[in-house]
Amino acid sequence: MATIIDGKKTALTLREESAAEVAEGVAAGRRPPGLAVILAGEDPASQVYVRNKEKACREAGIISFVHRLPASVSQRQLLALIGECNARADVDGILLQLPLPPGLDAQACLLAIDPSKDVDGFHPENVGRLSIGLPGFLPCTPAGVMELLKRYDLSPAGKKAVVVGRSNIVGKPLGMLLSRPGPYADATVTMCHSRTRDLAADCRAADFLFLAMGKPGFVTADMVKEGAVVIDVGISRTPHGLKGDADFEGVSVKASAITPVPGGVGPMTIALLLKNTVTAWKNRILYTGGSRQAPL
Repeated sequence: MATIIDGKKTALTLREESAAEVAEGVAAGRRPPGLAVILAGEDPASQVYVRNKEKACREAGIISFVHRLPASVSQRQLLALIGECNARADVDGILLQLPLPPGLDAQACLLAIDPSKDVDGFHPENVGRLSIGLPGFLPCTPAGVMELLKRYDLSPAGKKAVVVGRSNIVGKPLGMLLSRPGPYADATVTMCHSRTRDLAADCRAADFLFLAMGKPGFVTADMVKEGAVVIDVGISRTPHGLKGDADFEGVSVKASAITPVPGGVGPMTIALLLKNTVTAWKNRILYTGGSRQAPL
């Protein structure tokens, strides 16, 4: 049986590390970090996510400023709020909860966020930094995946990594992270998607298989190489509970290590959000004395 990669336990360790950094800074007389969360509309999943983020911030000593807006909020009002958060000295990070209600331009809103406060790592400036290997905020879920590889000493260096899914949030940035130089990177990366001709063959060739499709149980044991590491980012609600993209029961027999769903990659996302917020805070307060144009 495969080693089960415990994202819940690893995320807890990361959150404790963030809390310790905050406590050290506050003890030295610094103000606590601040995270502005903007939630528009009544999407039930988004409501749950925001409550979980509020709780996580509170436990880490981060002040969360939650702006709950009606679905009728206008684009102008939303952009004005983002501008206010950009200008606030007590706000180090800004998180725009997606999806937005119909009629609102999410891309325009993301572009309006100050890149030095973009703790989600979605601003084109931070994406560009990632693509050429410069320091910047990394998208939380791909960064969480890389953290799991590091904490479990699973190095894809020199090996074949296959990423199934090409979203801007997970697939594309994960592919870039895996291919850049580093002890837990340096992989030869193949990116697969809905137009891949023989997905099963590509999956079987992978030493490290990363799944981010949102199709529960799609990848079965016959699609996985013996001894492969399987990182399942997909999560779907089914009549039988939350399921990942892999058929966990079958794939775990062949894999050498695998993330469960739930309890694998999912908890890492909030942990990395806290880590990014603490980094933004340190950039802004500890290193620049509060300058808005804090280096990444």
